[in-house]
Amino acid sequence: MGYVLRVRAASFFAGAAAASFLGIYILHNDYKIAHEAISQQMKGLHDSLDRRVSALEQLKQNEALQPTEATD
Repeated sequence: MGYVLRVRAASFFAGAAAASFLGIYILHNDYKIAHEAISQQMKGLHDSLDRRVSALEQLKQNEALQPTEATD
């Protein structure tokens, strides 16, 4: 009776360990996918903000040049 119980316990713990490793792998993979998606979104927002700032700087530069051209 003791041998069968040890075999069943070993099988149970081996299965639990395998399921735990598989669960950790799936969670890690899900985390990597979510991190990549958020990184892409932030990169898009950063690029959009850079374009807007560049456009505002160009507009400011054009406004600064207009009065000097009118006085010449």
